[in-house]
Amino acid sequence: MKKLSLMMLVTLLFFLSLAGVSSPIVAADKPMIISLPTWSGYAPLFLAQDKGFFAKHGLDVELSVTQDLSARKQAFAGKRVDALATAHDVQVQVAAAGVPLKIVWAFDDSFGGDGILAKSEIETIADLKGKQVAFMRGSTSHFLLLTALDSVGLTEKDIVTVNMTAGDAGAAFVAGRVNAAVTWEPWLTQGSGSGGHVLTDTKAFPGVIGDSLSFHADYVKKNPEAVQAFVNAMKDAMDYWHAHQDESNQIMAAGMGITLEEFVATLGGLQLMDYQDNISFFGTESEPGALYTTLQNATDFYYDLKIIPAKKDIHELVAAEFLLNANQ
Repeated sequence: MKKLSLMMLVTLLFFLSLAGVSSPIVAADKPMIISLPTWSGYAPLFLAQDKGFFAKHGLDVELSVTQDLSARKQAFAGKRVDALATAHDVQVQVAAAGVPLKIVWAFDDSFGGDGILAKSEIETIADLKGKQVAFMRGSTSHFLLLTALDSVGLTEKDIVTVNMTAGDAGAAFVAGRVNAAVTWEPWLTQGSGSGGHVLTDTKAFPGVIGDSLSFHADYVKKNPEAVQAFVNAMKDAMDYWHAHQDESNQIMAAGMGITLEEFVATLGGLQLMDYQDNISFFGTESEPGALYTTLQNATDFYYDLKIIPAKKDIHELVAAEFLLNANQ
């Protein structure tokens, strides 16, 4: 009987190998939970899920979509989710709050995909003085707003702040409830067609906003194979996107809950980063890439504004080895 069972197991493994399916790395009853909001830069996660790249590398992944950044931070800190898809500067804030994390993948670099919507009478950034501006405190929108205000010698004290998520801010602007809103696509396009205009965006502030995925450091320590599998799957997903863009864009648009036309339009405001982009962005131990500069700038900025209590060593926030091992 034991011999027969062994033969059946060998046969099963053989057919699984023919099907290109890896043995599960994470138990089926304990999926890898990734927290994300609806931002086009994270859409490759839906592509990796839909086309089976996570499953190919032995992962059972749950994509948990939550718009409230504060709630997502709390879930990550409490280990109710394993990974956090968010902006680089938010990764800095989370780490500074005492939550150990490791950034392993970069999704995108914003080039006009994030910006400030304003009513037509607000013609310059300086005109925001005394006006209502909707944005999410402690978020990337906050970081962009502070950077823009600082460029004209203003601070947050010079405006009337309205705290809400980026999506709600965009909707509030379209509804005419606020003078300005810091948000992202597709709200920038929708707001521009509703009597407003894009006052400024990340084209004017290159390198300020980009997005990455971090795992809780405890998860990385306990599950390095799963983290490596995630990076491998994302590499495959972006390779597939390059080879099958029309199909991939359709899948990603559906994942984000927007039309294909809306999704394709957002791609004009951001660069989706593939494996080679990630290698360049992360760099090596001897030659660190631009990611480290971005993290350091965010650290210095938030510390100087007393938004974070202390500066973390940014090198502790990055785990580039998973990228470097992806081809092995």
